[in-house]
Amino acid sequence: MLRAQRLAKGLTLIEAAEQIREVVSDLDRGPRVTVEQLRLWETGGHQPLRTTVLVLAAFYGCSPGGLGLEDAEAVAGIVLRAESRHGRRAEITPMSAIGEGILTAAEHLSHRVDAARRAVDRTLASATVNSSQLDHIDEMLLWASQEYISTPPALMLTRLLDLLADVEELAACRQPAAVQVRLSELTAMLSTLTADALMKLGDLTRSRSWYATARTAADDSGNSELRARVRAQAAMLPFYYGPIPQAVNLCREARVISSRARTSATHAFSAAAEARALAKLGAEAEAEAALRYATKVFEQFGGDSADDAFAFPERRYLLYKSGTLTALGHTREARQVQEQALVLYQDKTGIDPALLRLEAAICYARDRSPDEACQLDGATFLRMDPAHRTPIVEERAREVVQVLPSDIRTGRAARELLEIIDLPPGRM
Repeated sequence: MLRAQRLAKGLTLIEAAEQIREVVSDLDRGPRVTVEQLRLWETGGHQPLRTTVLVLAAFYGCSPGGLGLEDAEAVAGIVLRAESRHGRRAEITPMSAIGEGILTAAEHLSHRVDAARRAVDRTLASATVNSSQLDHIDEMLLWASQEYISTPPALMLTRLLDLLADVEELAACRQPAAVQVRLSELTAMLSTLTADALMKLGDLTRSRSWYATARTAADDSGNSELRARVRAQAAMLPFYYGPIPQAVNLCREARVISSRARTSATHAFSAAAEARALAKLGAEAEAEAALRYATKVFEQFGGDSADDAFAFPERRYLLYKSGTLTALGHTREARQVQEQALVLYQDKTGIDPALLRLEAAICYARDRSPDEACQLDGATFLRMDPAHRTPIVEERAREVVQVLPSDIRTGRAARELLEIIDLPPGRM
């Protein structure tokens, strides 16, 4: 039992002996404690003096009986006879006097215990983030995610970095678990938006790094919905810039993580993104199956009423459905979806409505209406705010020419379209 008390404190024999010696260092008649002596007491090879039992009980914070030593409960009222340094028997010392010394040792240990607790409490108190601080950042994040859908990525990036600096400052110190979870969630969401903005700007290396940071923060939070959402969003990078199979894998991973909440926005988003990626990959049967599943999930989910970057309202579902149908070559159905979505986007800005019109132009090109395709493509590109004409939009606009029949790609309409796309923003 004596050994069990030591192990319960997580101490080695050397550490226990050193700490007990420190506890009794102020006693005139403190017991001599060595590693070997402590080992003998623990194995039953020797029995400690009854006064030493009190020291051990005080050190381990238990009653003498909790040490499992012989006659441990008989320590009260005993007397100690000690040999003098010169070999003569010393005077008998009442146990009450020794008890005062032992009490001092116990008090010393208690003082250390209390001091350690106060130090920990001070650390927690100094590191705890005020709830109003978190609420403020939550509000700022909500504002940023609402602004994100319409603000040019370069401008949005500066705002996101300011918010990230605020979160990083709060997270720099150790925080209680509940606070740390919220900070990790905030970091994951802000990092995701930062990565997405960098992707739109064509800074792929930094975008990839920020998506990795977002996944780390989301995993650290333990929030399965957020973990899935970050992965589904990260799939956009390989979707636009390759490799496409990586986009499919990320979407499937997101679907698995969010599978417990099958009627959630994230599960619906993951399924729709997977369908679009499979269609672009050319896996027609798989894409159609994934789209049917995405439609079923979205109908059960019902769509978000929120209007921010992390919501998945009907218009965004239709955007992904349009991308899937366009890639599969189902142009007639795709055109119907695009018209339905544009009605919902009528008061919105940003690149989503432009992407829908560019996909409509691709459908015209596939239907061998090259003039109409190029006119719609060029008009969409010209009407866009130059700050939104990012590499993603530019590549989508060029895709119209790529899907035209080879004998038409060198025609007048195609050449004029490419000239429009190649013009510097200030010349448009």
